[in-house]
Amino acid sequence: MSEATTGRGAKVDRPLSPHLQIYRPLINMVMSILHRITGAALYFGTLVLAVWLIAAASGPEAFQTISGYLNTWPGWIVLAGYTWALIHHALGGIRHFIWDFGVGYEHATIDLLSWGTGVASVLLTAVVWYFAIGAMGG
Repeated sequence: MSEATTGRGAKVDRPLSPHLQIYRPLINMVMSILHRITGAALYFGTLVLAVWLIAAASGPEAFQTISGYLNTWPGWIVLAGYTWALIHHALGGIRHFIWDFGVGYEHATIDLLSWGTGVASVLLTAVVWYFAIGAMGG
């Protein structure tokens, strides 16, 4: 808490800034935070993708080595997380693009778009992985 001085010299305790103790987390706040987190996670995932592509261009031995790491349970978790982050971040970008046109600012629409981003990102990730695993013959 910081102390502020009133016009008469009395000190009043005031919070430095409102935070989670004051505000109840809303779905659009959560989606905003997740959008930032997924944006940061995409840096790591894109690095993994770049290493995989470089290995593919380097020859069969390098490609087998990297593919071997990615074809493990931890590797699949990283790839599934990257897929979700990519889809979630893209849908969040579409949500913001809609708002850039000055529409969708009603509370109900904000909630609908925010919940839709979260639900659709999970469902689309499941669909992508369903078809990916099916394509691998699994």
